[in-house]
Amino acid sequence: MIRVPILMYHSISDKPNAETRPLAVRPSAFAEQLSYLKDNGFTPLTVADLVASLHRNNGRSIPERPVVVTFDDGYADFHSEALPVLERHDFPATVFLTSGWVRDAGKDAAGRPLDTMLTWSQAREAASCGVEIGGHSHSHPQLDQLPDDLLRQELRRNKALLEDKIGAPVATMAYPYGYSSARVRREVRRAGYWAACAVNNAIAADRHDVLALPRLTVTDGTSMRMFGRAVEGSQVPLIYMRERVLTKGYAVVRRTRYGLRRVRGLA
Repeated sequence: MIRVPILMYHSISDKPNAETRPLAVRPSAFAEQLSYLKDNGFTPLTVADLVASLHRNNGRSIPERPVVVTFDDGYADFHSEALPVLERHDFPATVFLTSGWVRDAGKDAAGRPLDTMLTWSQAREAASCGVEIGGHSHSHPQLDQLPDDLLRQELRRNKALLEDKIGAPVATMAYPYGYSSARVRREVRRAGYWAACAVNNAIAADRHDVLALPRLTVTDGTSMRMFGRAVEGSQVPLIYMRERVLTKGYAVVRRTRYGLRRVRGLA
């Protein structure tokens, strides 16, 4: 069985604001984590490269110790803090970008950004440096709570804007908040995505649905000892026990909530 740690980052900052602080990582800690991966023989891939290698339909083979580094939302500090570290370590990465949150979104602005976000030109510059730009919805809603028509709009508008502004195909996405459902995944496929990331705090494997690839959350509370154990696949359920229990419990709540909305004719 092929096992791949897919790491999920958000803000890389020494001074995150109150809203991004819970998922922020200091630049020095991020650099130390990438050094660990490089020193221990991990080969970095983008999400698209990983899925292509798993399918083996393009002649690629998966490296011995693959790892994927992803960033959600598209904060400006990806450009100022994370990108220089990635380039220094010669690491590609995937940024899942919320199109309505882009700083110069103009008439396309939607939702409420949690901090200063990337501009379109910064996103294009990142793409020119080998960073994969993926989708993350248009306004960052809880996709599994949306009615079908709004769900389709969120997915397709996001993909169309990214492809227009970046000038490259967008084949992968990540679910805002990590939430999805069978209905959401069907619409993701229909929108033209062929892989998607959730959270789940587990090591991804070739047995997983490519529309629900699990990732490992990295925050400032992730010590180097925890980080090393996580990427090596050692006691991952124990490391993320609290997060996994909360995720499973909340999934039940969300399914119930959506069911009630359907009964009331709101979804």
